[in-house]
Amino acid sequence: MVELTTLVADLRAEGTELDGLVRDLPAAGWARPTPAPGWTVAHQIAHLAWTDQRSLLAITDPDAFHAEFAEIAATTPLDQLDKVVDQGADEGATLPPADLLAHWRQGREDLATAIEGVPAGSKLPWYGPPMSPASMATARLMETWAHGNDVADALDHTRTPTGRLRHVAHIAVRTRDWAYLVRQEPPPGEPFLVELTGPAGDTWTWGPADAAQRVTGPALDFCLLATQRVHRADTALIATGADADRWLDIAQAFAGPPGQGRTPR
Repeated sequence: MVELTTLVADLRAEGTELDGLVRDLPAAGWARPTPAPGWTVAHQIAHLAWTDQRSLLAITDPDAFHAEFAEIAATTPLDQLDKVVDQGADEGATLPPADLLAHWRQGREDLATAIEGVPAGSKLPWYGPPMSPASMATARLMETWAHGNDVADALDHTRTPTGRLRHVAHIAVRTRDWAYLVRQEPPPGEPFLVELTGPAGDTWTWGPADAAQRVTGPALDFCLLATQRVHRADTALIATGADADRWLDIAQAFAGPPGQGRTPR
């Protein structure tokens, strides 16, 4: 188990790294297209700011979060929830870059502080299953890292992987069954062994060592695949067993409807 204080510190560090990519961008840089169709750099940051605000609302006013979610669900099928997310990004992207940057900075710091204050054992409402404060921090780190990759790609910047990838890999493992459920497929009944090589060359493992279903390979590739930032064919991941093989085709570390993934390079 990772201490909540460590998770929040890593969440802040992930935001700071992405902040460094955009803080000095001219207006034209904010308008550059990213690998996500129709999304500019501004859309990516606006999406993070919008989701941070929703997360903050879930912590500070769960009743208001539930009411907002009920209003959305009344008019939008759950398999089209991404349209609501896209609308939030579209609206935020219209802000002047300086205002958008300030909004995102304030929101992510308010959220980090709020997560630190959530009592142990609490469950926070969300668009998928309720989350613990540790899961909330991990999810926000995962999204910040994933959308940060989109920004880096748009700016032709090569990022250096860090040990924070372990949090991304962890949530990808924990959400294994979700990838099946959102596709209306029954999740496998047996646990998998996931054995990954971290950026420093160390080995990260989840699941029983004697599992018949296995996934092995670089942690970076696994995280990119589970956040659907790379096509499976462009990774060095190896699946042993039919169920593990299927999982690598549909892995999805984020809530919401099935993602479209990326085409092979």
